[in-house]
Amino acid sequence: MRRSALLSLVVTFLAAREARGHISIWHPSMYGFNVTDKTFPYDNRPVTPLTNYTFDQWWFHGHLDYPPNPGDFFELPAGKPATAEVACNKGLTSYFASSEGGDVRQGDNPCPSDDGSFPSGAMHTVDFNDLKGCALAIAYESDVTKIKPEDFTVFSVNQTCVWTRFTDFQVPARMPACPEDGCHCAWFWVHSQLSGGEQNYMNGFKCKVTGSTSNVALAKPTVPRRCGADPENGKADTVPGNCTYGAKQPFYWFQAERNNMFEGTYAPPFYTDLYNFKDGAQDDIFADSYAEIPTPSADQTIVPTPLEPSSTAAATTSTSSSAPPSAPTSQPTGQVPFGTPPGRCSICKLRRANGTAVRKRSLFNFELYAHSKKARSFSLWHPF
Repeated sequence: MRRSALLSLVVTFLAAREARGHISIWHPSMYGFNVTDKTFPYDNRPVTPLTNYTFDQWWFHGHLDYPPNPGDFFELPAGKPATAEVACNKGLTSYFASSEGGDVRQGDNPCPSDDGSFPSGAMHTVDFNDLKGCALAIAYESDVTKIKPEDFTVFSVNQTCVWTRFTDFQVPARMPACPEDGCHCAWFWVHSQLSGGEQNYMNGFKCKVTGSTSNVALAKPTVPRRCGADPENGKADTVPGNCTYGAKQPFYWFQAERNNMFEGTYAPPFYTDLYNFKDGAQDDIFADSYAEIPTPSADQTIVPTPLEPSSTAAATTSTSSSAPPSAPTSQPTGQVPFGTPPGRCSICKLRRANGTAVRKRSLFNFELYAHSKKARSFSLWHPF
């Protein structure tokens, strides 16, 4: 009897652990805020990574039928930071009351490990220097059914996300107000190729800009180009003319359909200088940010300079058509990197041996297998 009871307890414990892992943004304004591993026929919790999914599965994480309650918005204070909570379990956030496991918070730790080590496997980073950033994007549309992937514009990047639970996203000071019924936003993350398999993350939510003092619309976003210094892939030189400038779309990568990025397994796209995503507010995303943007290419020698904001410029709708020429909708060929990797905290760096695999398990039972550098190969889609 005791053995049977013990076995039952072990099975229950392991099942509970298997139902957790990975990382998501958390806020009541989310679509799928209360989705559990039992809601769908497959595990479609907000923290579940998106890989090789159909459009309906990955778009808004497949949570469009699980909208937030009316009046729930994530506020974006113009010119100030918007503090989000990222974690591998809702119980680790301020919203633990609606979590199945209750309050399991551990300060600013986004995902505690079972052995007390940090970072845990669900964070998908070998160390602080392996972080690849997260982004917030916005679509100035209240009706979620009208939004297309091309409508989202990245307005803020935090290059050290997901290192802490409380994560600041700087909001551009010139963000225009949302429609009366609010905007739609989404959180995006692609982790390091050294720290797990190929995965994309997207979680949509209702949002509203507060304290807006500008009515200048956002420019039409275009596809980011891989243009930053990329020494790991043999690209040490920078070519500024190869970058996408101004408003940029998020990465839609490694899905079964509707991708806008076609990088290979071991060269994923990141929200860093590698794609001209600077840390903080993206202040050049507006319709009047540039007089002209030349077509980017490896041979382009003209680099656009942002204009000083105009006090009289105005526009009636966001994502207006008065934008620079759009970038290609498929992966461009012959790209040459531009930019420098984001600055990293030297005291946070941990030593690791090149070419070795890293295994680590989080408290919520996600085991990390880092790719060996020796195993790298490249897709034909990816020029380097």
